[in-house]
Amino acid sequence: MLQQILEKMYIDPELLAELSEDQKQMLFVKMREEQVKRWHQFEAKMEEEDKKKNKKPAKSGKKQVNFLKGRDGCEWVWIMGEHPNDKSIEQILEEEAQKTAQKLAEAEAVALREKEETELHRKMEEEKLRVKRDNEEREAKIKREQEEAALYQSIKEARLAVERMEIEKKRMEEEEKKRLAEIEEQEKRAKRRSREFAESMREKRSSEIFSTLQRKHQTLVKLAEEGSQEAESTWLEQEKKAKEADKQIRELARKARVEYKESLRRSFTMMQAAQAFSGAPASPGNKPPLPPKKHLIVTSAPGITNKKPRPLRPKGQDMIISWFQKEEKDKGTGLDPATGKVAEWFHGIINRSECEKLLESKKDGSYLIRVSERVWGYTLSYKEASRYKHFLIDASDLGYQFFGADQTVHNSLADLVKFHKENPITISGQEKLVYPCGQNIDPPDYWNLFHGKTSESTPL
Repeated sequence: MLQQILEKMYIDPELLAELSEDQKQMLFVKMREEQVKRWHQFEAKMEEEDKKKNKKPAKSGKKQVNFLKGRDGCEWVWIMGEHPNDKSIEQILEEEAQKTAQKLAEAEAVALREKEETELHRKMEEEKLRVKRDNEEREAKIKREQEEAALYQSIKEARLAVERMEIEKKRMEEEEKKRLAEIEEQEKRAKRRSREFAESMREKRSSEIFSTLQRKHQTLVKLAEEGSQEAESTWLEQEKKAKEADKQIRELARKARVEYKESLRRSFTMMQAAQAFSGAPASPGNKPPLPPKKHLIVTSAPGITNKKPRPLRPKGQDMIISWFQKEEKDKGTGLDPATGKVAEWFHGIINRSECEKLLESKKDGSYLIRVSERVWGYTLSYKEASRYKHFLIDASDLGYQFFGADQTVHNSLADLVKFHKENPITISGQEKLVYPCGQNIDPPDYWNLFHGKTSESTPL
């Protein structure tokens, strides 16, 4: 099963959830080693392909970018602020703020001056119209008086009256010209005062706007500093948590390595004991035999039919029952070697929650082995003081072993249980199998594994 996972570099999430923390760490190490191996192979392949390929000449007319070269022959780079004549960012920002303030103040002054000049021009035009209207009224009055005098006066008196009226008319025209000249002069003075006032207002507003922009800039800088400090504190907190998580991962990896070495040691001890029992001489340099190479394994032979390949994981209870009856039942899986009956710790196809309910009222150190719904194998469920642990057992032609690399292989589930009554499952957890957890229903949950779908009453 491990080889299938490494070939596809994928593990089903439900299967991953069944693994213990130590098994997850070991699987992570193996998958990472496989990634590094494949990466080295890919790099070597790419290097070979690059050597074989001939470099093609560049196409004519293709766009290219040529960078300006410096005296050292490299691309010329100018870093703002390094030259003595370069202005600092504070000076640049201050100058930009001053220019912006001047532009805004000048626009306001122009608008104010235009408004005042428009109003002044309107008043001057009204004054001119009023003077003109007054003159016209006086002229009309004089004309009427002349006409009335002409009716009652003699020729001499009429001539004298006309002369007086001409003199009065000239005087009035001169007064009108003088009045208009005074109005124009007043308009000029008013425009000059308006421009001077607009200029003074421009300087004043420029200073006010610049001060406002400076205050806004300082506020933004303050907010940015506060945000930076908050981000820095958040980052430090996240870094602290990441370091703690990394420390925990390293500790788990260390425990996995220790367990791996201990597993090798136990395997070597068992092999030495087996050699001593068989009478074969054991030399100090003996090591566990290496597994056979894939290319040397005989996959087929005359008269032998290969097994039909099965899917990576079972697809239902019917498939699991069929697998157990065809491959596991004849091996005596789940039976107690001493009595030949189903072992007390053996259970059928039950899920994790049902398993934990069975173990809930049991003592710490209680255990059971159930047929897994996720893999072609079994799950050993174990009760501790504060939690439950579940260990996947891989069932293969070679035997039974916990999921992971270089685990001790046992000939049967009974041998695995017997071994771990004396030896802990993991070095870090020190889980020893003490109290087997039996059935609480009738018929037992393993009935359909041994007898198909027929059910009958059996004593608990």
